[in-house]
Amino acid sequence: MSMMKEFRDFAMRGNVVDMAVGIIIGAAFGTIVNSLVKDVIMPPIGLALGKVDFANLFLVLRPGTVAPPYASVADAAKVGAVSINYGMFVNTVINFVIVAFAVFMLIRMVNKAKSQVEVPAPPAAPTTKACPYCLSAIPVKATKCAFCTVDLKG
Repeated sequence: MSMMKEFRDFAMRGNVVDMAVGIIIGAAFGTIVNSLVKDVIMPPIGLALGKVDFANLFLVLRPGTVAPPYASVADAAKVGAVSINYGMFVNTVINFVIVAFAVFMLIRMVNKAKSQVEVPAPPAAPTTKACPYCLSAIPVKATKCAFCTVDLKG
C-alpha cells in the first residue's frame, strides 16, 4: 500500500473529517469571541473604570531606544522596550472564560439530548413454547400439552 493511499484512507475516515470541521469552526468561534471581548465587553468595562484601555495596560521592564512614557504597547514595542502586557492577559483570560463557558453549555446540551433518547425496552419474555412431542404452541407454564395431552413435567 502506498503512503499516499494510506494517508488518504486515514484522512477520509469520518472522525478525522469531523475533527477537522470542529477545528475550523472552533477557530472561527475564537475569532468571534476575541472580537466580542475586545470590541464589546472591554470598552464599557474600561469606561466604567475611568477610560482604561485594557489592551494598553503594561509595565515597562526595560526602556527602549526612546525614554518612557509610551502611549501604547505598540509604541513601546517599536522602540524596543521590554514590557509585561498584563492588559492583554486580562483580555485573554476573559476570552478563555467565554470559550470555556460556551463549550460547557454545548456539552451540557449534548448530554441532555443523549439522556432524552429513548432506550428500547428489553424484549418481553416469551409467553409460549413448543411442545417437544407435537411442536404445538403451548403456554410456557403449561405442565400438560393441550393438543397431544402428554405430561410435560420432568
